[in-house]
Amino acid sequence: MAKRKETSTYSINEEIIHNDCDLIYALDKLGGRWKLYILSKLHNRKMRYKELKKEIHPITERMLTLQLKNLEEDGLVKRTVYAEVPPRVEYELTSMACSLVPLWDALKSWGGDHKKMFQDKL
Repeated sequence: MAKRKETSTYSINEEIIHNDCDLIYALDKLGGRWKLYILSKLHNRKMRYKELKKEIHPITERMLTLQLKNLEEDGLVKRTVYAEVPPRVEYELTSMACSLVPLWDALKSWGGDHKKMFQDKL
């Protein structure tokens, strides 16, 4: 993939927003369709790639791989490779990701309330 020019408008805006707004920074790290879902599946347990793929069955292998890589780079998921034949890799939450649990519990509650509010209108 081509690297974005540092002088591009997108790069400049991204840098300003990330430096000025902690909320936007946090949403950038957790945003997207799959990141919180993956993190929630790893809560209180270690999982192998195939187990995660099975738990999140609609996700493509490419997307799961990319999201796990991003989460690892951001310090939210720890990847452990065991020197075995065949190789075994496990994923688990870091302590930084574990600190998100109360936040995603609150978001889950809010999401349920919001969804119910709109279903009641139908």
